Amino acid sequence: MGTTSTGQFEEIPEFGSKHEPDANNSPLIRIILADPQAIYRVGIRKVFALEDDIRVVAQADNLEDLQSALQRFPSDLVLLDGSLIASASDVMAELMRLAPQTRFIVQALVTEETNTVELYRRGVSGIVPRSISPDLLVKCVRKIAQGETWIDNKSVNWVLEAYRSNTSALTDPRSQPRLSPKEQAIIHRITQGKRNKEIAFDMGTTEQVVKNYLRKIYDKLGVSDRLELALYCLHHQVLPNGATNGVVQIKSK
Repeated sequence: MGTTSTGQFEEIPEFGSKHEPDANNSPLIRIILADPQAIYRVGIRKVFALEDDIRVVAQADNLEDLQSALQRFPSDLVLLDGSLIASASDVMAELMRLAPQTRFIVQALVTEETNTVELYRRGVSGIVPRSISPDLLVKCVRKIAQGETWIDNKSVNWVLEAYRSNTSALTDPRSQPRLSPKEQAIIHRITQGKRNKEIAFDMGTTEQVVKNYLRKIYDKLGVSDRLELALYCLHHQVLPNGATNGVVQIKSK
């Protein structure tokens, strides 16, 4: 497959659109590759070229070019080398501002506790090693495109421990806020991996009503997103015994 040089980044000709299905009626997943090593980008493109439902629409070798690509090309995911965002703490916030609907997967040479926790806090949807196998990378891309968060067991423990240290004042059950039956029902469905639209259908209400309830729940519990909400539920046993079985699935809204 050829590329078109724009002077800033490489545009990958896109034969189709987000809504063009593959042979299995799966929507196309549009990806931007951001990595300083050209040979690595070539290898990743070859991996994705074998998949009917994944298409690389652009690639960049530095942060400035990635920002330009995000503004020019509609995308669902960015596969991003961690070294490109290591220099500044506000980089992820700026990237998400440019493309609020795009989800980010960070590839790290070495996974380290502090950096891992901080990246998930800033909204990264997944962190994978650069040594990840092609099959597992494709699986990761599809899961995140479906709205899930890709997080391994070690990272879950790191995030949970960081969360516990920040919420030690709330460990006393007497200090925990009361949740209405409807709020508990919404939380239960979130830990099952359901999206707002699915929750609204289950509860016979609208997606906007679910969003309004979620804002109230976040404020009550002092959390900022679905991942923190799920961790809070595990740590504080918010739901009745057995409701989560110690396992949560997390999907974006």
